[in-house]
Amino acid sequence: MKRTFLIGGVIAVVLGVGFYALAQPKSEDKKEIAKSGGKQHRLAAALETVQWGWLDPKEPPKLTIESGDVVSIETMMHAHDKVRAGITMDEIVALRKANPGGGPHSMTGPIYVNGAEPGDVMEIRILKIVPKNFAINFNLPGTDFPTIGALAPEMPNGFIKFFALDPKKRSVEFKPGVNIDLAPFPGTLAVGIDPSDPSPRKGGVKDDSMAPVSTLRPWKNGSNMDINELQAGSTLYIPIFIKGGLIWTGDSHCRQGNGEVNLTGLECSYREIVLQPIVRKDLKLEWPRIETKTHWIMTGFDEDLNKAMVNAVRETVDFLSTQKMVPMDRYEAYSLTSMIGDCRVSQVVDVRKGVHCMIPKSAFTKKS
Repeated sequence: MKRTFLIGGVIAVVLGVGFYALAQPKSEDKKEIAKSGGKQHRLAAALETVQWGWLDPKEPPKLTIESGDVVSIETMMHAHDKVRAGITMDEIVALRKANPGGGPHSMTGPIYVNGAEPGDVMEIRILKIVPKNFAINFNLPGTDFPTIGALAPEMPNGFIKFFALDPKKRSVEFKPGVNIDLAPFPGTLAVGIDPSDPSPRKGGVKDDSMAPVSTLRPWKNGSNMDINELQAGSTLYIPIFIKGGLIWTGDSHCRQGNGEVNLTGLECSYREIVLQPIVRKDLKLEWPRIETKTHWIMTGFDEDLNKAMVNAVRETVDFLSTQKMVPMDRYEAYSLTSMIGDCRVSQVVDVRKGVHCMIPKSAFTKKS
């Protein structure tokens, strides 16, 4: 009853004040929500709970929860944990070729959320991320994979770098004199597939809209977005296409620069990523949106980077022209986007490229 009252209160406030302005609770409120009536769940990573490279809407749910419950999810390294310390480039190439059309990603799930229906929005609050102790970065040999990586033709050889992560530290040494601060985020966080996704389907199927979709391409259901702002404390809003929502996560990162230019970031896996999914029937979205403590973030994806930019800018203008904090028309929203919108290339290596546009909350000094 307490959980129902809390969620209903949040919805009422959002309807009264505008979409994103209060959709994200304060950090102390998150702690209270996590403790206030929603059940705690754990989903471990095992061969029976982790899928390699495909989002299959017919895959039986590995866990069923209620809206507002909290789930601690374990993730695997790529290719069902076959990417390990000491792996050779020949082995990485073989694994890449072992799953034709599919991604290398290991995806824990799906998680079925009771009450989630097509047309709703899944609000996913990322409460906590705890990495495991191994990470890797590599690029594939450009001679064999000339289109995978921004400089693939210039990098004929494959390259691997291994990292040992100390859970007590928030950084790792790249080499003596170069240190990398850790900033873990899920490279892939998805709900069930959009039946209208134009991505190729497993086995070349063309007449089944519910055939599995590769984890390679980001889309309206989220998937391989590789947006490094999705850290603990952020919230993802994704349109729902399939009953139950069907949440998956994998392709875990411990750090990644925008662009992910050589194919991989600091690839790792998580002892746990703690999520709180909430079914939102009061919101309608076409593309995923993100909220952090400091920014609202709109996304755009397309095989053509220019079109991805257009999609992200259009989403940003749509957001600004419909928010209720400080009303503005589309021309004003377009102008404001040009002046304060920070549009970044999320990644260029996942076939379907990504752009995310960031609007700073600090620009809004008046709340209606």
